[in-house]
Amino acid sequence: MIGTLTAYRQIVRDTPRALQTVANDRVVQRETAYYEANITNIKSIEDFMKDRRIYGYALRALGMSDMIESRALIRKVLEGGIDDSKSLANSLADGRFRELTETFNFVRYGATTTAFTRTQQGLVDRYLRTSLEETAGKSNEGVRLALYFQRKAPDIKNMYGILADKALYKVVETALSLPASLPAIGVEKQAAFIASKLKLEDLKDGPKLTKFLERFANMWDLQSSTPASNPALQLFSSPAGISVDTLTSIQSLQIKRR
Repeated sequence: MIGTLTAYRQIVRDTPRALQTVANDRVVQRETAYYEANITNIKSIEDFMKDRRIYGYALRALGMSDMIESRALIRKVLEGGIDDSKSLANSLADGRFRELTETFNFVRYGATTTAFTRTQQGLVDRYLRTSLEETAGKSNEGVRLALYFQRKAPDIKNMYGILADKALYKVVETALSLPASLPAIGVEKQAAFIASKLKLEDLKDGPKLTKFLERFANMWDLQSSTPASNPALQLFSSPAGISVDTLTSIQSLQIKRR
């Protein structure tokens, strides 16, 4: 199997071409065409929930495929909006819910919600990028992790954002060779420990981010004893693998820092 670093470099060397290859897939073409033709007909949360293809496309684009069947939760999140700091979207440690609510903010914008670029071309672009990451992961989950981290890095505001995202944490854990016992020291100490080894500003610097991800790719291959398996598949899902106590602690600390 091709090495993680080589495979990652092949994609980032010409990302537009890689995205076009994904866009040419028949299933992607069909679902994208449906979304583009019908998204402006979605005027309310009820419309969004009723159209299963629009709903599914949107959640897949935002990396929430694992939440597609959680319709009651998705509805409740959308109905709460994000303007209230105590809304469900703002209370959940999983940032995907806030992003979904920001994108489809029917509470604030009503029937005009789907008239914005972010719900039209912006969401399509996101679907293609997410599909690219998922496709890469079928051959090498390390590549998917690297591409995911590359995309998310500019929006990481603090170390708690890394701790709350299993996939982001896996990249950092692997690249920095963090001990498996680290979570036992508590969230604040864990965040401080990572901050002592990783500068947040480096993740906003292109060359430094590239160097960090190249280190991750090399360490991933060194640590992967069974290349044919996909040990990171569960990382791209709701944070069920993180204890409730940990998520609660992260959320509380994030609220304090707002």
